Amino acid sequence: MEIIFVGLTGLGLFLLFNWLMGYKQGYIQIDFDERYYKEKEYIDAIQNELESQGKEVNYQGDHKFLIDGKPFLFIERNVSMGGVPLQRTILKPVKK
Repeated sequence: MEIIFVGLTGLGLFLLFNWLMGYKQGYIQIDFDERYYKEKEYIDAIQNELESQGKEVNYQGDHKFLIDGKPFLFIERNVSMGGVPLQRTILKPVKK
């Protein structure tokens, strides 16, 4: 019984981590080498990165992007990876 509980707990934590980090179909994740503190610089970095990938990007304001004609919501996550803080950018598709 204990083994089942530990296994289910581990699976639950794994799924929670994946959900928090934006590993879902249709989501876009970006990890930058540099850390951004000012929102304008962060938004510009996201736009530049996506444009370098060949995407058409337009920032709509209020953390909303239009990427290749589809609406996305910008979410920032700060996670410690091996003791080093990681600033993860997640672009979540907005359902119409």
